[in-house]
Amino acid sequence: MKRPRKGARRPPAARHRSLRPTIQAILAERSVILAVLIASGVASRDRADVEQQVLMGAWRSVRRGMYRPDSADDTRKALRKWLYGISWRKAGHYITSAWVRRAVLHAQPLGWLREPVGPSLEAQLQAREVLEALASLPPWQAEALLSVDDPESLVAYAKRRGMNPSSAASRLRIAREALALRLKRWHR
Repeated sequence: MKRPRKGARRPPAARHRSLRPTIQAILAERSVILAVLIASGVASRDRADVEQQVLMGAWRSVRRGMYRPDSADDTRKALRKWLYGISWRKAGHYITSAWVRRAVLHAQPLGWLREPVGPSLEAQLQAREVLEALASLPPWQAEALLSVDDPESLVAYAKRRGMNPSSAASRLRIAREALALRLKRWHR
């Protein structure tokens, strides 16, 4: 058995019995939590996240039996003091965290370093319109249009279906015209 070093003190024994307030009682004191976060300088965009951390930390502590208020205190005042302490500590951790100190807000992160990656929003909307128009076509037209993307040639596509290659080309032309007509009607 390992002996404590000379002069080391044991942690103080719990003086009061543990209580288990309900989550509703803790949620009823959100005003104290918000007041501490505002006074500590937590940014409004992050306030809800830090408040959630406080509530979860308080609830976990209650479940572990760490809420031990003085029995002489009013129960509501004791809970408010305890939540004040948790809020104060969480706000301190938030303010001194490296993420908060080094965050640089920019409309386009890394936009000044290189060109945007991926298709633009307009291209995505146009692609969605084309897909909706393609889905509204009869199945034989959609199949003819999708055959263009196959690695096989149009002649191989026609032979696989047992049709003349000129018929397959004619079907593809008709399907392209039908798709163009649908897209033109939607843009009017």
